Amino acid sequence: MTFKSSFIIVLLGFLFFTACKKEENTALELETSSVTDVDGNTYKTVKIGDQWWMTQNLNVKHFNDGAELNYVAIFQDDTLWSNSVGPTYTYVNDSIYGCLYNQAAVQDARKLAPAGWHVATDADWKKLEQTIGMASSEVEKLAWRGTAEAEYLLPKNSEGWPIQTVPFGSDKYKMSVLPAGCKLFNGQSSTNGNAAFFWTSTQIADGAYYRYFDYQQKTIYRQHTYNQYGMSIRCVKD
Repeated sequence: MTFKSSFIIVLLGFLFFTACKKEENTALELETSSVTDVDGNTYKTVKIGDQWWMTQNLNVKHFNDGAELNYVAIFQDDTLWSNSVGPTYTYVNDSIYGCLYNQAAVQDARKLAPAGWHVATDADWKKLEQTIGMASSEVEKLAWRGTAEAEYLLPKNSEGWPIQTVPFGSDKYKMSVLPAGCKLFNGQSSTNGNAAFFWTSTQIADGAYYRYFDYQQKTIYRQHTYNQYGMSIRCVKD
């Protein structure tokens, strides 16, 4: 081997090592903690920017005063859900996905969130989206917005989502969004494991804003819909 060849090999090795060290040194370091609800469920939490977020879906079945929410089994008669007028919840697998709640549960003055926390507002979600890189010109739009922000909020390699040709989740912010699906306003269930829906507590007309993640999209969907839908909830510290 010539001196020139040896020098090139050493140089390439040094550049590779330097690149790896740089990537390692710029890895995101996030402050984490936990919070416990009235039912004794403990949730992991993470600080993103100046917000503290739950990194798991809410799974509480009582309000903070101990009153129980109305429960409708996920595949019961659809009319039981569509005709429910009070705070109601259901679930597919609460140990993994938490519960799906209607807006009556979100808006109830007895509160679902642990003390010192609240159901994320539309403004909370917009602040999170900007913190992780969404352009300010995008956050106020409806439908699919941003570039690849959903990638940062899904589990690494989209674990727990349908198999994709190129899994895109990185879990950069430890939010671990999972596909809990939703309960439709007419009582039908959309729980095929390829989408996640999150209520906000921000109401508009006869509905409220929500966020939607899809296994084929790297962007985040913002829209508002009827209060009777059942969706997952993430909470933010007051």
